[in-house]
Amino acid sequence: MEIGPARPPGPPVPPAPPRPGPWAVVAAVLTGLWIVGFTVVAQLGGALADQILLASGLDRTVWLWPVLALVTVLFAGAPALALALGPRSVAVRATGRVWLAGALASGLFGLLRVIPPVHHEAYLAALAVAAATAAVILHSLPRRKGRMAQPSDPKRKIAVGPLGVAGGLLLLLPWVWVGALGGFLETLLALVAAAAVGVVAAALLDDAFWSAFAVGSPPRPARLVLVGGLVAGVALLLLGAGVGQSGAQLPLLLTLPPAGFALAALAAATRRPAGTDAPAASAATPEAAAGRAATRWLVGLGVLGPLAFTDPEEITVVLANTRDVPFWVAVAAAAGLVVAVGLAVVYGVLLARPRSGAPSRRVAGVTVAVLAAAVGVVAVGFGQPGLHGERLLVVLREQADLAGVPATAGRAGRDARATEVYRRLVDTADRTQADLRRDLRRLRLDHTPYYLVNAVEVDGGPAVRAWLSRRPEVARVLVSQRVRPLPAPAGVTRGDAPAPTGPEWNIRMIGADRVWSELRVTGAGVTVGSSDSGVDGGHPALAGGFRGGDDSWYDPWDGTGSPTDQGGHGTHTIGSAVGRDGIGVAPGAGWVGCVNLDRNLGNPAYYLDCLQFMLAPFPPGGDPFTDGRPARAPEILTNSWGCPAIEGCDPGVLRPAVDALDAAGILVVAAAGNTGPYCASIDDPPAPYASALTVGAVDDRRRVTDFSSRGPAPGGAAKPDLVAPGAEVVSAMPGGGYAALSGTSMATPQVAGVVALMWSANPALVGDLDRTRAILADTATPTETPTDICGDRRNLTGAGLVDAYAAVRAAQNEGRAPS
Repeated sequence: MEIGPARPPGPPVPPAPPRPGPWAVVAAVLTGLWIVGFTVVAQLGGALADQILLASGLDRTVWLWPVLALVTVLFAGAPALALALGPRSVAVRATGRVWLAGALASGLFGLLRVIPPVHHEAYLAALAVAAATAAVILHSLPRRKGRMAQPSDPKRKIAVGPLGVAGGLLLLLPWVWVGALGGFLETLLALVAAAAVGVVAAALLDDAFWSAFAVGSPPRPARLVLVGGLVAGVALLLLGAGVGQSGAQLPLLLTLPPAGFALAALAAATRRPAGTDAPAASAATPEAAAGRAATRWLVGLGVLGPLAFTDPEEITVVLANTRDVPFWVAVAAAAGLVVAVGLAVVYGVLLARPRSGAPSRRVAGVTVAVLAAAVGVVAVGFGQPGLHGERLLVVLREQADLAGVPATAGRAGRDARATEVYRRLVDTADRTQADLRRDLRRLRLDHTPYYLVNAVEVDGGPAVRAWLSRRPEVARVLVSQRVRPLPAPAGVTRGDAPAPTGPEWNIRMIGADRVWSELRVTGAGVTVGSSDSGVDGGHPALAGGFRGGDDSWYDPWDGTGSPTDQGGHGTHTIGSAVGRDGIGVAPGAGWVGCVNLDRNLGNPAYYLDCLQFMLAPFPPGGDPFTDGRPARAPEILTNSWGCPAIEGCDPGVLRPAVDALDAAGILVVAAAGNTGPYCASIDDPPAPYASALTVGAVDDRRRVTDFSSRGPAPGGAAKPDLVAPGAEVVSAMPGGGYAALSGTSMATPQVAGVVALMWSANPALVGDLDRTRAILADTATPTETPTDICGDRRNLTGAGLVDAYAAVRAAQNEGRAPS
């Protein structure tokens, strides 16, 4: 056998970088623990502060998230900078650099939370721009060359990208199942923003980063996966902390960090098996490109879930008391955590072991195809298909002129007033909306006109909003919040309190039981309208009071044909007004109902749907503009709800509606709200309006409750008008049960019930709102309240605690000649 010439020597292999010393390792570990702890606490604290402000009725603190973003950069970035500049170890310096970059990116993204959650499209657009800018900056920074060699099996490198796609689809799958998409533009911007965040992650976790943990002779993939994955997980935690509006980023704190180990396993798959040399790598090598693609897909799809399939406004304590959006977000986050941990384990076992064969390109491609098909099947078959974005409420400049409507009283007079008000409202809306409706039909934009407020609700995003705002007949355009559908019904809320055996304490406190027994008045002949979560029409305490007919129930949410209630709030409130068996103030009165808060997060359009129905009821499928029956309007409306900014209301949007009902001789009784003990906390419509009779709450010792909202109302007017028992009030719940609930919601229907007793005792007072208010104020019982709180005692209790017995006695004597 001939002996050939000697092989020329190859390029010298650079010496392996020095390993980190024990103190450097300890410093890195402590820094990582600090960053994780601080970031998690800061994000949870910021989201909690946001929700406390919302629940307290206070204005959103615009500076909260920018300050928190800057604090994160300082407290997470400073120790990371020390690592980046301190030890001689390549691995420790790489750790410091990636954590510093992650902290800066998190701070940059966190600044965007100054954008109100209601403007989600604007936030997503800003996030996409910020992430793209961050990616450009990261790519322009000088890079240390890594140590990598061509893998022995070409299939090993090619499968890395598809495996990243597969991992991202698995992370996306839970959100496709339990979530729902917003509008078209919102979804498109979420895709772009998620892709940009994926590019940022790929720039952070590039080949130079992974190479810092692949050192050694021979290279040890297990160390790359364990150590490199841990460092990458902390970087992804920082990145995820900045992505999403308040609350929407919390799921990413669970799902992204474990994905760092899966990415480390994918990076290990591009390394030469043990025993080979490793020349310097270039960012242009196929292996580096495959690794970046895997990171982009896995992180981008993982981020897409909470960005596209949730609305940040719905991750709120307002919906947290039932199995609503916050519950399903928690389910998706928990499932994402399981998936991410599973990916880390499976990819680590398949890809990081020396001499193990990575899945072939064909296997990886088939896996991606199967998972993509699974996502599609889940989205269409098990999820909530379609687009479910917000709508727009277009308020027109001209509102109906109701001046000069005769202020007649009595039932016939009230019906005549309501008919005239209805005619003027409809005429004004038909005349002034004609051009707008024609253009909306031409553009095929779905819309719903309203007359009680001269307004139109329209499908559309920012572009449609800008077009509408420029029209001369339009005063303003509001975002009309629409909650996205759920994967399963929230379930019926039932009570656990024992059935009453006699008049409840609140009934006795205001003397309603004495009205029944001594004055022989129960509210017969009067109808109370309830706009709330619904009413359980089969409840024993309520079934006998339902007015019946084809115009006594309306459900704009779900289209139910008979009185039903899922949440229980509406059943409880109407029970306190007209319920029998000792829970209602006017057990002989009738009731009609409408659903404006099926899931406790409404919008101005839903509130208008019900208020219009109360002015002029119409049969199922009827047109409110042509089929309304104002003579069938209830005499009194109980409204235990408010419309804050998160639902799309501004302070004046419902004022024309309440003023019109007042002009029609229909008394609107409204809850003051549960945002006490702050002064000037009566600010959510309709409570601040002068034409609404606003009710606060006291406890069983006649003390104003801490939660009862205080005045003055915007503009300085004293509110509430009255107070009533609102702490631990027992009333009806769906399914025939009972429960004790607290809130001004519980106090409000009792005042409505007192008015029903008054008007039943003296039908001549029906529709005479001024005289009715005066009697209620004159007969109210003063409460022991400090006078130096909120400037005036009336801003806590109004005229005082409603007295049913005294009010009905005064009503009976009204109009009689003195003896």
